[in-house]
Amino acid sequence: MATVNEKQRTTGLKTSAFTKTVVRGKAAVRIMEKRKGERVFNGSDKIRNRMKSVRNIQKITKAMKMVAASKLRGVQTKTENSRGLWQPFVALLGDGFSVDVKKNVVITVSSDKGLCGGINSTSVKVSKALTRVYSGPEKETKYVVLGEKGKAQLVRDSKNRIELTISELQKNPLNYTQVAVLADDILKNVEFDALRIVFNKFHSVVSFPPTVSTILSPEIVEKESEAGGRLGDLDLYEIEGGETKSEVLQNLSEFQFSCVLFNAVLENGCSELGARMSAMDSSSKNAGEMLDRLTLTYNRTRQASITTELIEIISGASALEG
Repeated sequence: MATVNEKQRTTGLKTSAFTKTVVRGKAAVRIMEKRKGERVFNGSDKIRNRMKSVRNIQKITKAMKMVAASKLRGVQTKTENSRGLWQPFVALLGDGFSVDVKKNVVITVSSDKGLCGGINSTSVKVSKALTRVYSGPEKETKYVVLGEKGKAQLVRDSKNRIELTISELQKNPLNYTQVAVLADDILKNVEFDALRIVFNKFHSVVSFPPTVSTILSPEIVEKESEAGGRLGDLDLYEIEGGETKSEVLQNLSEFQFSCVLFNAVLENGCSELGARMSAMDSSSKNAGEMLDRLTLTYNRTRQASITTELIEIISGASALEG
């Protein structure tokens, strides 16, 4: 028979083992809770925050698309009406794109705002290509830049060629009077034999090819006419009223430039809105696809987290029972 001391010793050993098991169980529970918090923070919460950000961006892109679409209707009507201004001048004076002159001025029409695809980059590339084409011995090519985006790109490697920059031209609804004043300012401050206006011509919301319109100085037009070259139908008309041909050409050239520039700015503005609509539509679709992927990842992360927690709870319970 066991003595009293032996019974007490046996009971004490059992109590000590039970206490250690309970302590280990509590420690396991604390570790589980800590790991659970880390998993939630590092997994589900991050994905949920990312989903919230993408959803907000999608709302912004959809709103920008709607704003561009509402503005496009009015600008498109004005643009189509402006085409009737410059077309008679092409028939009368011609479009002397191939006429070789010494002083060329490339007028690059761009936008002040971004998020409109690659229309500004296209205009700048065409402008640089024209500079290479019309460069040579005893020749000079300068830039007049309309819009901040074109200026930002051209100033990197062609800063010395820029004669004049104009921004915020379309901050308010554009009219012919504003462009006529701008055209007069360019004619007074820039010497040229030919003005090459580069812009994006609006065809539809997905089509706006780069276009170049050429305005020759009155002296070059008269010189080409006297040399036997025919630019347009001006020589078919008889000049009346006592004005000389030089005076008529001077007036026609200035009016032609203001009309062509007015149409070019409107065409490019219309193309900008169309490009922005397409860009924002693509962005909204991409945001939707990203949300679908994030939702799938979020659900998988939650499922994995719940499964892991169940396994740990069962393991902890088994440890307590054992």
